[in-house]
Amino acid sequence: MGILIRWVILTTSIIMASYLLEGIHISGFFSAFFAAAALGILNALFRPVLLILTLPINVLTLGLFTFIINALMLKMASGIIPGFEVHGFWTAVIGSLIISVISWLLNSFISDRGRVERVEYIDLTKKGDKWE
Repeated sequence: MGILIRWVILTTSIIMASYLLEGIHISGFFSAFFAAAALGILNALFRPVLLILTLPINVLTLGLFTFIINALMLKMASGIIPGFEVHGFWTAVIGSLIISVISWLLNSFISDRGRVERVEYIDLTKKGDKWE
């Protein structure tokens, strides 16, 4: 159940990015749905290898090169899925940033078991050298 919820969240993020950017076009919900699946598979298969190969430049740029890798994954997904188009490199960079932020925000409400959780405020006070 959790993977389906995260899939719908990624689909929602792609749809919202297409509304915010003129360079990202989606022909319908199912195009976004399959684009989210392709993006998930590409991120699972290629992203770890690319992060390891580009580790020196990623360290030099303080992690900002990760946005370029995310943009490449988005462009690759647009090449695979008909009805999902990303025009231009910088549109892909900004689109991947928007998709990442929206996905992170929505996934913050989902637990490890795939359930919606309520975030509670915890009051921490320092007593001596411990936080309680």
